[in-house]
Amino acid sequence: MTDLLPHHDGSPLHVSDDAPALGDVVRVRLRVPAGYGPLAAVRTRSNPDHEPEWTEAVRIGAADGWDWWEAPVTVRNPRHGYRFLLQHADGRIEWLNQTGIHRLETLDAEDFALVAAPPAPAWLHESVMYQVFPDRFARSAQADEHPVPDWAIPATWDTPVDPLMPGRAQQFYGGDLTGVIERLDHLVELGVNLLYLTPVFPAASNHRYDASSFLSVDPLLGGDEAYARLIEEAHGRGIKVIGDLTSNHSGDRHEWFRAAYGRPGAPDEAFYYFTNADNTEYECWLGALSLPKFDWSSEQLRERFIVAEDSVVARWLKAPYGADGWRVDVANMTGRLGAVDLNAEVRQLLRETVRGINPDAILLGESTNDATSDLQGDGWDGAMTYPSFTRPVWAWLSEPNGEPYLTAEGEERTEPWFFGMEVGGIPRYTARDFVDSMTRFTGGIPWRVRLGNMQPLDTHDTARFATNAAPGTVPVAVGLSMTLPGLPVVFAGDEFGLTGVDGETSRTPIPWGSEGRPEVAERIALYRDLVRLRREHPVLGTGGLRWLHVGDDAVVFVRESAQESVLVLAARGDADVELAPGALPGAAAADALFGDAMLAVAADGGAVLTADGPVFAAWALPGVAAPGAVAP
Repeated sequence: MTDLLPHHDGSPLHVSDDAPALGDVVRVRLRVPAGYGPLAAVRTRSNPDHEPEWTEAVRIGAADGWDWWEAPVTVRNPRHGYRFLLQHADGRIEWLNQTGIHRLETLDAEDFALVAAPPAPAWLHESVMYQVFPDRFARSAQADEHPVPDWAIPATWDTPVDPLMPGRAQQFYGGDLTGVIERLDHLVELGVNLLYLTPVFPAASNHRYDASSFLSVDPLLGGDEAYARLIEEAHGRGIKVIGDLTSNHSGDRHEWFRAAYGRPGAPDEAFYYFTNADNTEYECWLGALSLPKFDWSSEQLRERFIVAEDSVVARWLKAPYGADGWRVDVANMTGRLGAVDLNAEVRQLLRETVRGINPDAILLGESTNDATSDLQGDGWDGAMTYPSFTRPVWAWLSEPNGEPYLTAEGEERTEPWFFGMEVGGIPRYTARDFVDSMTRFTGGIPWRVRLGNMQPLDTHDTARFATNAAPGTVPVAVGLSMTLPGLPVVFAGDEFGLTGVDGETSRTPIPWGSEGRPEVAERIALYRDLVRLRREHPVLGTGGLRWLHVGDDAVVFVRESAQESVLVLAARGDADVELAPGALPGAAAADALFGDAMLAVAADGGAVLTADGPVFAAWALPGVAAPGAVAP
């Protein structure tokens, strides 16, 4: 049984304003289990301008076995951190920050944080994202009219994906945007409402991250008209659409690069890091000469890419296209090279332009490892990042099969791919490790930014989760992605049960027509049901998170708001979890939402959850009772 502990998070139950201005006073609340202590005092400790500032909390009442304390915090910095200090009557001191309760003084970097900047649009937290890789999603009849480009290795829709170079980058299936339009009703049936397209610009590869222009849509995909029509058709179905833009590099066929390559003194040479006198050698992304790196010290690059009325960023957000935002590729490396670090300047310019054109548009950055330093609320609304959810859930719920596969270089391996990490395959985590890892990599990110972080099980850059999933764990993993704080992501094909051993073989063409097969129909139904769970319960988008049980084999948590709560059980094996008295007020009114598990309320007010595993289960509960609304 897990003991009840004091709790605070960034949700509306505990914070009066998640988008304050500098100088505003925000009321923050702490919940303390009745009988915890007794406490002589509760205080907040902030660190404005790197000098500590304290405020006294007052006990404002009690409800459902919890004492509630409230304190004022004045927002003095754009990212204003604070933590709670609990002084016990016997002299003991405890600190509460985003990583939990601590006996020793804690780090400023892991404080709760208020962000003095406009928040992401509310629709982001109501969304379930569906990621599409255009060459492999759907091919319309119009695609047959497109000539095969000079770089391409043509493939029929049922040709196996080639894992080796050059096929890895040049195998061409011919999926197009009209094909996406023709399959939008599939997205509607799944219930997803945010479509993320990987790049649609002309390029010399199937992935199109090596753009030859940012000012037109690849004719092989149907051109500008098809893109505008896709967005219009998606909007008509209640689906937002965001694009994918490379701010770190262009392709080596890009018009800006060609204008400067081998031409010293050319106006566009300042856009790139040329390293020799004749402009034939240059910095590039991880040694890939096809991806020359942008030099963001160039004011002209900033103007043409971001700032100008007709910039790259602006063009596709405006009519006749009206995209709903951007996911920015390699955001973590953008503007960074050795001693140079212009990343903050670039992401802030990007946000200024995006919000200036459409305050209801979003901006997500790719940062696939520890993204904490870049996710402080000054640019990105969230990130495509893996250590705060994706890697931990793989490590807990995977069971590698040891089957050999070929790397891009043709080397045979048996240890499964794990996000490019040289760790000998997929680590083996307990459920406790899973939670500890997520806590470690979210502990320094402001709550409201965490809510915008993408939570994929896999993407176009990774192996597919199902490839190494332990038997019966796919529903557990999908359920967690839909119920933990963050933006759920479905990579197209996951709902068909597709597998892939790495980021190339995961880009399998969607097997349209297989929906009637029992195993495919069952998987599609699973995704449909869990997407519906997410979308029918707003608390899963913006509610608080409180862990009720963390063991080696199972976790139990509750997402909470004043209006509703959702209780979740996730276990890799059989579950038999006893919750402490008072842990779950309202458990007697629980209504099962998903999964085959039992919830029994004990006479002492505790509860017991049991199930045969693996299991993912969820219940609806009443909202949290508190002594009055949090005062603004």
